[in-house]
Amino acid sequence: MSEQRHAALGIHPIDTTSADGEHHEMLQRRQIVRRTKILTLVVLLLLALGAGRTVFVRMANAKALEAGTEERAIQYVKTALPTTSGTGQPLALPGTLQGQVQSPIAARASGYLKRWTKDIGSRVEKGDLLAEIETPEIDQQLTQAIAAREQAASGLALAKSTVERWESLRQKDVVSQQDLDERRSAVASASANVAAAEANVQRLRQTENFKRVLAPFAGVITRRNVDVGDLIDAGGGGGGRSLFVLSQTDPLRVYVNVPQAYAQLIKPGQPVTITQAELRGRKFQGTVARTAASIDAATRTMQVEIALPNKDGTLLPGAFVQATMALEASGAMSIPANALLFRGEGTRVAVVDPQGKVRLRAVNLGRNYGESVEILDGIAATDRLVLNPSDSLAEGDQVAVAAAGKDAASAPAKGTL
Repeated sequence: MSEQRHAALGIHPIDTTSADGEHHEMLQRRQIVRRTKILTLVVLLLLALGAGRTVFVRMANAKALEAGTEERAIQYVKTALPTTSGTGQPLALPGTLQGQVQSPIAARASGYLKRWTKDIGSRVEKGDLLAEIETPEIDQQLTQAIAAREQAASGLALAKSTVERWESLRQKDVVSQQDLDERRSAVASASANVAAAEANVQRLRQTENFKRVLAPFAGVITRRNVDVGDLIDAGGGGGGRSLFVLSQTDPLRVYVNVPQAYAQLIKPGQPVTITQAELRGRKFQGTVARTAASIDAATRTMQVEIALPNKDGTLLPGAFVQATMALEASGAMSIPANALLFRGEGTRVAVVDPQGKVRLRAVNLGRNYGESVEILDGIAATDRLVLNPSDSLAEGDQVAVAAAGKDAASAPAKGTL
């Protein structure tokens, strides 16, 4: 019978392979369980490895963060030691060059400018002609004065001849002594008139000589204020107008104002070095000619005059220069100016002790040389001073001294001084 028929009749055929099938099925289930276990173990192992890596990375990051935080918490500072120089510090002051003699040349005679012979920049010697002036009024006054002198001389001659006649008459007792004395007085008056007329003539002749404007000393014409045809008033017309300005350029003068703190150190004859920014690499040697020997109450400075040779004419009057004078050594210690702390309680410096802690010390300042400052007391020669200390730096702060040549940019920004 077929299997379908047996099924229809409810009769099942005997399966002779059931035991082997169950065994085979059990083997398959075991393989599946084993594979599942292996896969589960692999997944768990991977998860454990991932968790371990995460923990390790987090621990490494935590250590790096802690190390970075500690490093950033360190304040790096640069330090310097006080210095004691055996030579004096230089004192540099601004000044302006001036001619040794600088004078405006004005006219002594009034008239019209006929011509000028020297212009700005011309070097002249003493007595050189600078300009000529036409003076028609003075010429007429001179002619009139000469005529008046001749008139006075004629009157004197008449008075003398009259006296001679009256003296002869007096000898004959024809005239009185009073009349003779009057005639003698007339002679004296006429002589005085002649002398006055002669003096007037000489005055006008000397005034005419001023038609030629001459250089009173050797120098350089630095200004010309007139031109041909200009009306010239004697003495500058009272308005201070001059025909020329003449300057003597060898030697030159330099006036500088020395602060009161250094006034006692400046003496006549002291050497001075003059430099000009436009003349790079060149230095000119001068000497202190004289000092005011007093302090200006308004500026608290002392005026000093420096004599400066200028034989080749390189330096020009009116130029801005720098005058450097070497001062005597005081023997005091000096520190960089950027090591000072200005606090409400006074001037302080930050000193790093052997343990790397900051100690704030009060100091008394001496001379100020610009980049450096003298310290009269408050520190020792072995103290290491913090350069460019921050305002937040306080007593007892722990700092680290930056190694020489260490780039400031490589240090942490926070806490860097």
